[in-house]
Amino acid sequence: MKLLSLNLGRPEVTEHTDQPERVTGIDKRPVGGPVRVAAPGPKGVGASGVAGDAVCHTKHHGGDHQAVYAFAREDLDDWERELGRTLTSGTFGENLTTEGLDVSGAKIGERWRIGSEVVLEVTSGRIPCNTFQGHLGEKGWVRRFTRKGAPGAYLRVIEPGEIRAGDPIEIVHRPDHEVTVAFQFRAVTTERELLPRLLAAGDALHPEAIERARAYMARQS
Repeated sequence: MKLLSLNLGRPEVTEHTDQPERVTGIDKRPVGGPVRVAAPGPKGVGASGVAGDAVCHTKHHGGDHQAVYAFAREDLDDWERELGRTLTSGTFGENLTTEGLDVSGAKIGERWRIGSEVVLEVTSGRIPCNTFQGHLGEKGWVRRFTRKGAPGAYLRVIEPGEIRAGDPIEIVHRPDHEVTVAFQFRAVTTERELLPRLLAAGDALHPEAIERARAYMARQS
């Protein structure tokens, strides 16, 4: 397992966002590195955990629990075949394009060591938005991406440091529960009845997912 590509985005003007300045950093491009990774601060204040990477709409993106976004190259290849077009690493707005790692099959709370310094922890799956759809230019993209159920993973920074393309990835902790990224994604999108089961992931789960699960349980009681 390795970090195939490390990708950074710059602010660009787009019509596909409600961000006040109408800019987005979703179009990420591979860089050679090394690049420092560190916790950026709370959502709404902190942006990307990857130095030099633009996260523009901090109301919805970035912050400690969404500091880094990872997507598997194997899933990009699958989408290439389905869409009939080339998808370079970073096209889905991911900071980390991985090889040999089942990103959406990772468990919430799973920890990855990348290179010799950085440790990241899986918090949740990525929810597709209109900016993502506009960036790709694919009709019905939000619905198609949701139906596929392989959203890639958001991660928080446990141990900061530098990483670069080609670094090995090692799973150093895998929790003993059922809540994978794909499971969490289904629970918050299409299968709300799964929400209570997310709580088995404990505090490693993204706080917004915890709130959704508890709110659902309160409505059912």
